Amino acid sequence: MLLEDKTAIVYGAGGAIGGAVARVFAAEGATVFLAGRTRQHLEAVAAGIGRAGGRAEVAVLDALDEQAVDDQVRSVVDRAGGVDISLNLVSRGDVQGIPLVQMTTADFLRPVTAGLTANFVTARAAGRQMAEQGSGVILALDSGSAHGSPMMGGTGPADAAIDTLIRNLATELGPYGVRAAGVWTAGVPETFAPEYAGRNPLLDATGLGPEQIDEIIGGLSVLKRAPRLAEVVATLAFLASDGAASITGTFVNVTAGIFSS
Repeated sequence: MLLEDKTAIVYGAGGAIGGAVARVFAAEGATVFLAGRTRQHLEAVAAGIGRAGGRAEVAVLDALDEQAVDDQVRSVVDRAGGVDISLNLVSRGDVQGIPLVQMTTADFLRPVTAGLTANFVTARAAGRQMAEQGSGVILALDSGSAHGSPMMGGTGPADAAIDTLIRNLATELGPYGVRAAGVWTAGVPETFAPEYAGRNPLLDATGLGPEQIDEIIGGLSVLKRAPRLAEVVATLAFLASDGAASITGTFVNVTAGIFSS
């Protein structure tokens, strides 16, 4: 198994991608600590992991709350002896589908402020522990829109900030044996299921269904289809594993070729 005997914290584990990642991490042998703001979503993921024979625990917290994040990491260390993987997948409040010149300042800045703050707070808490233990990997995910994507509002600047944070973390923490890396992806059809309405900015902006989104993304991508959830999750699992021990300070492009990297 890729992650046997690893301890992972997944922030935003109640979402479509977060829940899928948590399930695969657990199936690959990790003990997964599920963190997020909605207990119902987290407990549903944890129950599924338990039924499959995996190990998962739930913590209800806001990733913007520094004290709560620090306390939770200490709790994980007390229970598991350390933290091997920290992955931030929390929602940022992105508003999309509106031209920049028509956006409010608040809507434009929200994903930048929330996304960078949450990633910094969670990475800092994990990074301190990982540096002390001499190992670990900090992971992030965004859409790669820093390359330039129209009608994405503050998503591009937010992605650019997170990309830079990950690269700088890799540089500073590398000497301590800690890696930092991420994944770019966009338009994953499975995240457009009805139960995720209100939590997916592109769904909110377009009102389209999974098949329509797949068709639109396919028209933009080299592979003529959108990236699949299983592909995104498998990439994150590999990046979290010892098989990716020399990969740090970079983002893996899982956009099905929407842009080149």
